[in-house]
Amino acid sequence: MTTGKKISLWALAVVLMILLVLVVVIITFDWNRLKPTIEAQASGALHRDVSIDGDLSVDWEWPSPTQSWQRWIPWPRVQAQGLHIASPTDVTSADLISLDSLSITLSPLPLLDKDVVIPQIALGGGSVNLVRLLDGTNNWTFDTTSDAESSDATSTDSGGWRVDVGDIQFDPLSLSYDDDQLPANIDAKLQLLGKPIAVGALTTGNDDAANTQNTTESDLSYRFGWQAEGQYRGQSFSGSGKLGGPEALRQQRMPYPLQAKIQAGATKVSVQGAVTNPLAPTKIDVDLTFAGRNLGDLYNVIGVTLPDTPPYSTRGHLIADLDTQQPLTFSYQDFDGAVGDSDIHGNLTYRMGQPRPSLTGEVVSRQLRFADLAPLIGADGGGDDGSEAQPAQVDTDQPADKVLPVDEFQTDQWKAMDADVKFTAQRIEHGKSLPLRDLYTHVTLDDGEILLDPLRFGVAGGDLNTTLRLDGRQTPMQSRVDMHIRRLRLGQLFPDVDMMDESQGELNGDATLTGSGNSVASILGSSNGELRMIVSDGLISQNLMELAGLNVGNYLVGELFGDEQVKINCAAADFEVNDGKADSRFFLIDTENALIKIDGSADFGSEALNFTIEPESKGARILTLRSPLYVHGTFKNPSPGVDAGSLIARGAAGAILGTVAAPAAALLALVSPSTDEKTPCNDFLSQVQTQE
Repeated sequence: MTTGKKISLWALAVVLMILLVLVVVIITFDWNRLKPTIEAQASGALHRDVSIDGDLSVDWEWPSPTQSWQRWIPWPRVQAQGLHIASPTDVTSADLISLDSLSITLSPLPLLDKDVVIPQIALGGGSVNLVRLLDGTNNWTFDTTSDAESSDATSTDSGGWRVDVGDIQFDPLSLSYDDDQLPANIDAKLQLLGKPIAVGALTTGNDDAANTQNTTESDLSYRFGWQAEGQYRGQSFSGSGKLGGPEALRQQRMPYPLQAKIQAGATKVSVQGAVTNPLAPTKIDVDLTFAGRNLGDLYNVIGVTLPDTPPYSTRGHLIADLDTQQPLTFSYQDFDGAVGDSDIHGNLTYRMGQPRPSLTGEVVSRQLRFADLAPLIGADGGGDDGSEAQPAQVDTDQPADKVLPVDEFQTDQWKAMDADVKFTAQRIEHGKSLPLRDLYTHVTLDDGEILLDPLRFGVAGGDLNTTLRLDGRQTPMQSRVDMHIRRLRLGQLFPDVDMMDESQGELNGDATLTGSGNSVASILGSSNGELRMIVSDGLISQNLMELAGLNVGNYLVGELFGDEQVKINCAAADFEVNDGKADSRFFLIDTENALIKIDGSADFGSEALNFTIEPESKGARILTLRSPLYVHGTFKNPSPGVDAGSLIARGAAGAILGTVAAPAAALLALVSPSTDEKTPCNDFLSQVQTQE
């Protein structure tokens, strides 16, 4: 054997001995000795305390069978027990991350080409605690300022490293979320669905090609499942759902799938769709379904001011473009649903901005049940059409002896946002007692002030047009209503009453009222203004009052006319309202046989009635009353009767006109306001004017 060969053999033997010794040292080395160094390096990099409470060890694995020579190079598997990453002490004492175990398998040879190949990561259970304080400080934002400052312009040249993760598997993780800003306190569990997650290559440098690889359908499948419960904005919260895996996170311009079913209080929300670039979201595109007992409850869930309603449900498509310099905008498109027994459809847009968020859009109901509007004013949502009504689930302390709603408007919520929404009801269902046809209103909310202009109902062949202003900026709330009743056909007001078929008369009226207070009862109880109404060419009888359900009218007509059907030439009323009390300035009913004068008042504050009815016959005395009639009691329980202590001063019917100081000119303006046709009210009111 030559000297050269001997030297070569000795060199090979030395190398093998060194490798053998190195392998023995690695196998027998106590890796726990490196924990202080690893903890110090990790703590310095993260600016957080990082600790390993358990053992730190390294095992060796052989790669999968392959014909390559690389199969002879083992993979180290680093295992750490009890790994903890602390939170900032000024936020919380709880660890941000606490893992029972962490196992990372590394392929060493690719490191020579700046490739960090990690065939497998395994998490052996643990917990994640997320905390945000009232001032916005949180424990999941890492301070890397010093690292950025210490790097120089050449740091970009050291990039180009690639991280290639084979798969991730883990036992269920516990997560907690404590947020003082919302506020929220939620506990959750995250678990893996199906096989381990194949992550693939993640680029840390400028390799755009790796970030634009095609995303397969399997990449967008659900890989994580979650369950959660706790408190959110003072509401009990629970939910479950699914999330996509890290595979989809690699694609910044591709959708990341998500699914969730959440219940907060009585509100249920279901979401299914995708978020583009979820780590820094640029677009939301999901199907959204939500339901609950009252739309007003959504203020406590999402901070959007909506009216009180009966139970509701709706389904639509929610989209948002988050990658814009404009105010963040959410569009709820082509939604369908129901509020009570009424259907709703439309489009709404919620825009974040200054000085307040805003809600705009248009909502249409093809068939609106009138009882479903009752909660808007704090009234009972029960029906009057003989059907069993679904009650509105709103809190109310309505006294049993009161008619006017006492439930208060939540004016403090009105300043949370602005609104500009149009609502149309193409058909209104209200049984047979009030023949409403349709509804249209344009609602605007501006810095706590609500304006409905117009609020228009189609009623009995005519229109009820209202402008309503509620100023919630003031305490108590100030309000104003301007109402105009035009050309309501009397025959259509009572469509099922045969005796009204031949009546061609109509109803016109005006009302202007201002008031203060936070409920309908308090507003009317403090109101000031005027009320005027004209009825011409009508019919009246006891049977009609019975069919209309007007017990007081039934009694009065019975006392005045018996069971006889009597033609009304003209009925005119003019009330002045001061501090909630409506006093009659002029209230006359001119029939074919008699002239009836009504004096008195209705007090909206106490809901008290105090009216006196004095009839005087025309020609033949068909009226036999010697004493006036009266209506006392309350709106809820009126009490009609005969004033036995007084006598009617008999005289000509025209004498009554001389006792009335009537603003007849104002009432004449209500007679056929849109045409030049003459009605009996023209002659009657003209006669009244000549008597003044």
